[in-house]
Amino acid sequence: MTKNIIVTGASRGIGLELVKYFANKNHQILAISRNINPLNDLGDNVHPLQMDLSKIDEFSKVKSFIDSNWEKVDILINNAGKLIHKPFYKTTYQDFLDVYQVNVFAVAEMIRTCLPKLKPQSHVVTISSIGGVQGSVKFAGLSAYSSSKGAVITLMELLAEEYKDAQIAFNTLALGAVQTEMLAEAFPDYQAPVSASEMANYIADFSLNGNKFFNGKVIQVSSTTP
Repeated sequence: MTKNIIVTGASRGIGLELVKYFANKNHQILAISRNINPLNDLGDNVHPLQMDLSKIDEFSKVKSFIDSNWEKVDILINNAGKLIHKPFYKTTYQDFLDVYQVNVFAVAEMIRTCLPKLKPQSHVVTISSIGGVQGSVKFAGLSAYSSSKGAVITLMELLAEEYKDAQIAFNTLALGAVQTEMLAEAFPDYQAPVSASEMANYIADFSLNGNKFFNGKVIQVSSTTP
């Protein structure tokens, strides 16, 4: 059965692999990114949408598309993320604001935008990080990133409770290290044990089926500790 799926951060890494996976399965995908060039030739069922998630007025583009084209949003994957790697004493108010705008505020706004189209059995999946899980091993230099990923975990737990009677599932996948461009930019010498395509396959399957078994849960997806 064809699903209507939204993927943010869709132009590279896990996001791009997710779009390719869903496209090959003949689902309809709204692929959101600031750079849509990698998304333009992936098929008629891929709908690239250029937008900056840190700018509130741009969410009207999402509303316009889903109002005009879809009766419902079956799956929303909040995959886009921003990472700043520097010692805490070198971070600024603006650094934290920039990270939280993408990793927390944009997630909340995307969900608010989609709410009228989220129906029973719709599934909202937010990509977090092991670093955002309370009690996990933390990596120095990721104060803004990891704390934002902790915030979004709590947000999803709250929304699962708030919308349980509407039968909309909200789950979080807290990922370990994945070999993506974002990881390579932050940690050039680190080699992750999982590729972007491997992780995308797992996330895609969870997005399609996980709401049958989970709601308001944080699934830690990591083959290593940390």
